[in-house]
Amino acid sequence: MQAQATFDTDTHDDRSASWGGVLAMSLGAFVLVASEFMPVSLLTPIAADLHVTEGHAGQAISVSGAFALLTSLFIASVAGRLDRKLLLLLLTGVTVVSGIIVSTAPNYAIFMVGRALIGIAIGGFWSMSAATAMRLVPPAKVPRALAIFNGGNALATVIAAPLGSFLGSIIGWRGAFFCVVPVAMVVFAWLLFSLPSMKAETRVGPADVVTLLKRPVVALGMAGVSLFFMGQFALFTYLRPFLETVTQIEVATLSLVLLMIGSAGFVGTILIGNFINDRSIYRTLTVIPLVMAAVAVALIAFGSSFAVTAPLLVLWGLLATSAPVGWWTWLSRTLPRDAEAGGGLMVAVVQLAITMGAVIGGLLFDASGYRSTFTASAVILLLATVLAALTSRRDRQAI
Repeated sequence: MQAQATFDTDTHDDRSASWGGVLAMSLGAFVLVASEFMPVSLLTPIAADLHVTEGHAGQAISVSGAFALLTSLFIASVAGRLDRKLLLLLLTGVTVVSGIIVSTAPNYAIFMVGRALIGIAIGGFWSMSAATAMRLVPPAKVPRALAIFNGGNALATVIAAPLGSFLGSIIGWRGAFFCVVPVAMVVFAWLLFSLPSMKAETRVGPADVVTLLKRPVVALGMAGVSLFFMGQFALFTYLRPFLETVTQIEVATLSLVLLMIGSAGFVGTILIGNFINDRSIYRTLTVIPLVMAAVAVALIAFGSSFAVTAPLLVLWGLLATSAPVGWWTWLSRTLPRDAEAGGGLMVAVVQLAITMGAVIGGLLFDASGYRSTFTASAVILLLATVLAALTSRRDRQAI
C-alpha cells in the first residue's frame, strides 16, 4: 500500500469562490496552448535558423506531447504532499524557462530541451485542472470554472498559429516565442496572489491509474473520451486539404473559416456550463459526438458547397471545443477524491487518442481520400456516443 495525495472535498458552499484564481488558471491555459502550437506557423524559419529539415522542426510538437503524456501519468505521485499552489507556480516557472530556452537556443538539441519543458508544464497543468477547480469554487460552480479554464484553451487555439506567423514576420521566430515569457510571468504573479493554499492530504490506498481503471464507470468513461478525441482529430487534422481541394477555397477564406471554427469553440466553452448539471451531463456527452458524426457525414455529401460547409464547420467547432468541459466535469464528479490521478489518466488518454486519430485519418486520407477519413471519423464518434450512454447506464446502476 502506498500513500496517495488527495484533497479534502468538503463543500465550499459556505465560503466565496476564488474566481480570480480561476481566471489566472485560464490565462495559464492560454499561455500553455499558445506555446504548444506556435511552432505550426513558424516551422520554415525555425528549420532554416537551426539548420534542420522542416520535418525535424515539426517534432517540436511531438516532443512536447510526449512529455505532456509522461508528466500526466506521474505528476500526482511525484508531487506527493507538496502544496498544489506551489506546484502550479513551479509549473508556471517551467513555462517561463522553456520560453527563454526556446527563444535563445543556439542549436536544435537545446531547442528540443525547451520544448520538452513546455510538455512537462502542459501535462502537469491539465492533470490538475479538475482538482484545482474543485478547490477554488463550490461544487455547483465547478462546470463554470472548468469552462473558464477551457476558454483560455479555446482562445489560444484560435489565435496561436496566426499570431505566431504575424509576430514571426515582424520580430522573427525567436521573438515570437519570447513573447510568451512576460505573459507567463504575469500568470505566475496572478497565481501567487489569487490562489489559496491547497495542501494535499494523505490517505491509505493507491489511486493509481490501474486501480482507477478497475472501476467499470471509469473504464467506460475513459474509453468514451478516447474515442471522442480520436474521431475528432481523425477529421480535423485533415480539414485544410479538404477545404482546399473539395470546397476549393482560397487561403484568405481558409483563414477566415478556421477563425470561425475557433471562435465558435470559444463561445461553446461559455455556453456548455448550462448543459452539464447532474441531471443532464450524460445526455450532453452522448449528444455531442452524435451530432458531430452527423456533421462528418454531411461534409462528405455537401463538402463542395461553401455555403453548406461553413455553417457545418462552425457547428463542429462549437461542439468539439466545448465537449472537454463536459468530460472534465464528469471526472470531477466521478472521482471527487482522486481528481489528480484521474486528471493525469485523462490527459494521457487524450494525448494518445489525438495521435491515433491523426495517424488513422492520415493513412486513410493518403490511401483513398477524404471520404474514407471522414467516414472513419463518423464511425468513431458514433462509438463514442455508445460508450457515453453505457457509462451513464453503469453510473446509474452503481448508485
